Parts: sequence; structure tokens; C-alpha cells
Amino acid sequence: MIRATYKKSSIGYNEDIKATIRSLGFRKLNQTRELPDNDAVRGMLRAVQFLVAVEGEAWERPERSKYKLWRARSAKKHTRGR
Repeated sequence: MIRATYKKSSIGYNEDIKATIRSLGFRKLNQTRELPDNDAVRGMLRAVQFLVAVEGEAWERPERSKYKLWRARSAKKHTRGR
């Protein structure tokens, strides 16, 4: 069995990442789950390693994620008063 803890929110990430978190059975932050030790689960954990900590492996909170969906700023807001 692998013990994994959901450490960082998936808000703002693409739907594939969110679906992987849900399929691992995580619902709340800091929730710990015992998952079966097989290739499918290890692959899913590797795909979301920036959000989930696995017991026995070092986990560092990412500075800025490359998987996040960045949205453009509104130009209207910055043109007021000109």
C-alpha cells in the first residue's frame, strides 16, 4: 500500500489533472489515502506529483506551476482614466 496526501489545490489546473485527483479518491486538502501499489496508481501519482505527497518521498511545494491555466488580464480595467 502507498500512503499519499493531497497537499495543494487543483483549482486553476486543467481538467485532466482534476480528474486524476478525483480518481485517486481525494476530496479535501490534507486528506491522506492508502492506495494499492500497482503501476496504474504509480502513474497517476507521477502525473500529479506537484499536488500530492507520497510517504517516503520528498515533496516540495512548487513555486509556480507550468500546468496552471493562465488567463489574460482584462485590457478594459487598465485603460480607465486615460
